[in-house]
Amino acid sequence: MQSRKIGVLLGGLSSEREVSLRTGEAVLAALLARGHDAIPIYVDRDVDVALRQERIDIAFIALHGRWGEDGCIQGLLETLGIPYTGSDVLASALAMHKGKAKELFRLHNLPTPAYYTLTAEDATDLLGVHGDFGFPCVVKPIREGSSVGIAICETADELLPAVEKALCFDDEVLVERFIAGKEVSVAILDDRAIGAVEISPRDGFYDYSNKYTKGATEYFVPPRLSPERYRGVLAQALRAHTALGCRGATRVDMMVSDSGNEFVLEVNTLPGMTPTSLLPKIADAAGISFGELCEHMLAGATLSTSRGRGERRILQRQYVGDERREAVVEHH
Repeated sequence: MQSRKIGVLLGGLSSEREVSLRTGEAVLAALLARGHDAIPIYVDRDVDVALRQERIDIAFIALHGRWGEDGCIQGLLETLGIPYTGSDVLASALAMHKGKAKELFRLHNLPTPAYYTLTAEDATDLLGVHGDFGFPCVVKPIREGSSVGIAICETADELLPAVEKALCFDDEVLVERFIAGKEVSVAILDDRAIGAVEISPRDGFYDYSNKYTKGATEYFVPPRLSPERYRGVLAQALRAHTALGCRGATRVDMMVSDSGNEFVLEVNTLPGMTPTSLLPKIADAAGISFGELCEHMLAGATLSTSRGRGERRILQRQYVGDERREAVVEHH
């Protein structure tokens, strides 16, 4: 790997740009410290030009949110033939869309909180749509991360402002039943659950501020769960990772209710790698340093296998075409 040129893709166009910059800078520093030929590639609308100019061998994706975590950048890298870290196009798109991810969780008999989705049109009769769904509930933009645009509604009066806020970030909203209990995140590395962390904000819920403000949240590694419950959490998280077809490093967010039931919330295909991020905390507790974690993720960089099959089909058609042309020449 030391002889290959690595481009760390950071920044991007989403609401999580600042977080991505912090993730990318940390990853870049770690790779340089371990002797890799790594450069930053700041992602904007001309990222295709930058990728062609820099002629990198591998892309380490340090992006978060829309256009980076949802399959868009992965599709571009597939087209350019540049191996990249993390999940492929399809898994990235499915995991980013909370509604589609939940459909797959249910298909695979994975417990996930009850939910419904709505658009701006539905919001004109919001209480009618909400019906007897009940409160409290959680309102989320359907394709955002880092708790951007999320609100917990205790009453009907709080529902419309929360939906309007979420619609500022996406044209579709997920309304999910609130689960009281412990919030737990599980780290998956190469199809293996390496551990988990319990998240306990000192005030409110685990929103954007509590995620990225030092000292705002307490973390318990491992979570304060019985050994049996802990094993169950790890197993369910790995099943969620597999159900979406993810690869590399992911982080599965879950709730363990006060009655002891596990619920899968979502799968993050590009977990944060900032100093306060959860994946590095879990990896460290498992004996994997930040630099080792970055190198491990880098070693898993690849292109989708479907691209190889596609290339073979194209070559096959060209070969068959050449044979036919030669046969025609010989016949004449």
